[in-house]
Amino acid sequence: MTDNSAQWLAARYQSTTMFSLKPASATSSGGKTLLCPTPFALKMALLDVAIRTQGLEQGATLFKTICQLRIALKPPKQTVVNNTFTKILRPHKSGPKDADGTGLMTPMGNTIAFREYVSFQGEMELIFQGMPAEELTSLLLNVNYLGKRGGFLQLLALPELKNWTNSELKTNGYTLLTEPTTEFSINGLLQMLDDCGPKVTFEHANIYSGKNIRLGQERVLHHVVLPYRLVRSSKSYSYYERID
Repeated sequence: MTDNSAQWLAARYQSTTMFSLKPASATSSGGKTLLCPTPFALKMALLDVAIRTQGLEQGATLFKTICQLRIALKPPKQTVVNNTFTKILRPHKSGPKDADGTGLMTPMGNTIAFREYVSFQGEMELIFQGMPAEELTSLLLNVNYLGKRGGFLQLLALPELKNWTNSELKTNGYTLLTEPTTEFSINGLLQMLDDCGPKVTFEHANIYSGKNIRLGQERVLHHVVLPYRLVRSSKSYSYYERID
């Protein structure tokens, strides 16, 4: 990587609800949440907007460019992770049965699952490189949630162009999400974030094509250290502050 000045498109978002996004290795009944959206989640959000606003054909055309975007993040200043248990529906392992004694055979049954939800305090800043600013701006204007459905956010202002080198990114508090972290604070928080792999195609992203996305093939993992330190915690929450 060189330190030549490059153009980035910066977008500032404010979270309006709780955020939750489990790591790629989590199971349906458990797993901690990540403290930021992953490159894969961000790129699929942009693809979703492209298809909804410009049509399926244009979404397929933009797919490769979206997958190759470089993305960096400046996380909110404060973050609280709430721990909770919730009731979910899960298919019966042995097929439909009368689990409630009502005489009705049902394919799903109730069970308890562990969930974490993140409350952000402050702005989340995302910057992108690798796509014409006009095209990318039209997509960013229509991104309104990340992570699980219901994790809504609001764009605070029109995205702005920034000319920054890689060293200036670090100086301004940004962490590259699309590349493994090489320099970080010893007090930082390690996260395993998924990204689009070199073998991924539009058919893999299309849920109706029947092609599966395999971890380590079409979907790869990066070890990234976020500039967060744990301030205090209990059995019900963990409170983090950004290291500036």
